[in-house]
Amino acid sequence: MSDPHHTADHDAHAAPSPSGLKKIAALLVLLGLPLVVVGSLVGCNKTQTGGQIASDMSEEAVAGRIQKVGRFQLGEASREPKTGEQVYQAQCTTCHAAGLVGAPKFGDAAAWAPRLATGYEALLNSALKGKGNMAAQGGGAFADFEVGRAVAYMANAAGAQFEEPEAPDAEAPDAAAAEAK
Repeated sequence: MSDPHHTADHDAHAAPSPSGLKKIAALLVLLGLPLVVVGSLVGCNKTQTGGQIASDMSEEAVAGRIQKVGRFQLGEASREPKTGEQVYQAQCTTCHAAGLVGAPKFGDAAAWAPRLATGYEALLNSALKGKGNMAAQGGGAFADFEVGRAVAYMANAAGAQFEEPEAPDAEAPDAAAAEAK
């Protein structure tokens, strides 16, 4: 008797089907292709460098490869210092004109009186480092003396008699450096 259910198509030891061979060939091509590409790139690099892979690790070569290629600086590189009123208009007016989030209103002597009693240095310190809801420099990017000018401007509008700070002398650092030599 013959077993009708046992054929060569279902035999576990039979040769792989043609579609199985196609899958294996495709897998070999997909795995082998990247190796061929990388090998050809390495060969091309060896040809361009005279048969040796470049590995110059001298200090000069490393410094040349990692040197700065540009410089990015926010703000104006060279500009006239801002007055207290200009800094107030650019940065402080948002909160101090309307008295937002606890900021004393510009020109309100009653609101400024307890702050003025602490003196200019304390007000400047609060403006530079931030206090309460106010961020350092009110969130601006001004020089410290420009923030000082804005503090004097606002305080004087509320009745103080603070002098507006002068711009630092640009020649002073050069003179100090010359004296150090």
